Amino acid sequence: MFDMGFWELMLIGILSLLVLGPERLPVAIRTVRDWISSAKKFSEGVKTELKEELRINELHENLKKAERSDLKNLSPEVSESLKSLKEAADMVTRPYENSPTKNTLAEPLADSIKEQPPAIEEQKPSS
Repeated sequence: MFDMGFWELMLIGILSLLVLGPERLPVAIRTVRDWISSAKKFSEGVKTELKEELRINELHENLKKAERSDLKNLSPEVSESLKSLKEAADMVTRPYENSPTKNTLAEPLADSIKEQPPAIEEQKPSS
C-alpha cells in the first residue's frame, strides 16, 4: 500500500517520540492501531457485501436466462444457480424441516427417552 522502508519508519518513530513524549506515545500508537483495525474491518465488510451482491446479481441473471429458455436446455452453470435458488426458497418457506439441529438434538433425546425404563411409583403403606 505505502512504499515505506525501514528508515522512513524510524524517522516517523523518532519524530513522534520527540513531539508526543514517552508518556503519550504508547497511547497514540494504540489509537492509531485501533483506527487502522477498524478501517480494515470496514473494508472487509464492504468487500463481503459487494461479493454477495455480485453473486445475487449473477443468480438473478441466470434465472432470467432460465425463464427465457423455458427451463429447457440449460447450461450447467444456469442449472446449478437454479438449484441453489430452489434450495434457498425451500429453506425460507420451510425452515423447520431443513433445520440442521432437528436431527442432532431431537433424535438422541427421543432415543434416550425410549431407553429409560418406566419409573416405578413407590406405594406408601396404608396406616
